[in-house]
Amino acid sequence: MRTLSPILVTGAAGFIGFHVACRLLRAGRPVVGVDSLTPYYDISLKAARLARLEELPGFTSVRADLADAEATREIFARYAPEQVVHLAAQPGVRRSIVEPSPYVTSNVVAFLNVLEGCRHGGVKHLAYASSSSVYGGNGKLPFAERDGVDHPVNLYAATKKANELMAHAYSHLYDLPATGLRFFTVYGPWGRPDMAVYTFTDAIARGRPIEVANGGRVWRDFTYVDDVAEGVVRVLDRPARPDPTWDPLRPDPATSAAPHRVYNIGNDRPEELNRLVALIEGALGRRAERVDRPLPPGDILETRADVSDLRRDVGFAPATPLEIGVERFVAWYCSYHGSQDARTDPGFAAAE
Repeated sequence: MRTLSPILVTGAAGFIGFHVACRLLRAGRPVVGVDSLTPYYDISLKAARLARLEELPGFTSVRADLADAEATREIFARYAPEQVVHLAAQPGVRRSIVEPSPYVTSNVVAFLNVLEGCRHGGVKHLAYASSSSVYGGNGKLPFAERDGVDHPVNLYAATKKANELMAHAYSHLYDLPATGLRFFTVYGPWGRPDMAVYTFTDAIARGRPIEVANGGRVWRDFTYVDDVAEGVVRVLDRPARPDPTWDPLRPDPATSAAPHRVYNIGNDRPEELNRLVALIEGALGRRAERVDRPLPPGDILETRADVSDLRRDVGFAPATPLEIGVERFVAWYCSYHGSQDARTDPGFAAAE
């Protein structure tokens, strides 16, 4: 019986990486999880995620910085993965405006090293994280993969657009199947503390004011993390193929003559920030103290994903309603932070 090749999941201690790795492990698929445990936010949360992963059979943890070319080569040589899910990155739109250098190192240099590992290791499919932020100054809604993404409005978005271009070049030159996944405002148990759902919940629970942009008249395509993990795994098992109908005289940004694709993974249902706040208030049983702020530089008013390509090609699209996702997140938050009335931790069960 052939031994299963491990799936390499980078950023395994991160939010999405944790949930993707859990889903793969629960399906009996061995995972090598790579993470450098950078202190972008509380490292104890990353350590807690890793501890959960280590409870599952088939998980191997590797601490390494993918911006280190030699360390990355050693990982590919040692574990010989046939499939790679690259989720490691320096996150955060707003931080990229004031502290740009780590974004180039973590999001561009490290991605180049992963591409080189895939190229020389004969990887059969690379699925990698892009972002809805690549749509930038595009005012057409919903955002579709066939839309232009040539006007990023922050450096984080520019690095994600660079990833898509780099992956396409490797697909073209080396016949590397690669699929970029444009995530839309992912939230849920074990989430990032710098994201709105977490920051609002934490502040309201502790009786602190929340800062609300543009009077709450901001719309986001909030996407529950279980839906994202399901989409990633389904895409991973469907390697990108060249589009035989691709026309170089009318180039379609969504497909290619090379084995490269991009997909939106979003809920296709924008929700106003004010509704998010109200749902968190209801789940916690506490009212928020609000402080209104202008829309920060680099932010946009509304996002919405067109997921028709994802639904057509992999038979799935996110659909968890915000009220359900927020209830599950708040229950996890109370459990993780030791609330006296916390229910049993649903976060790990949801990841299963």
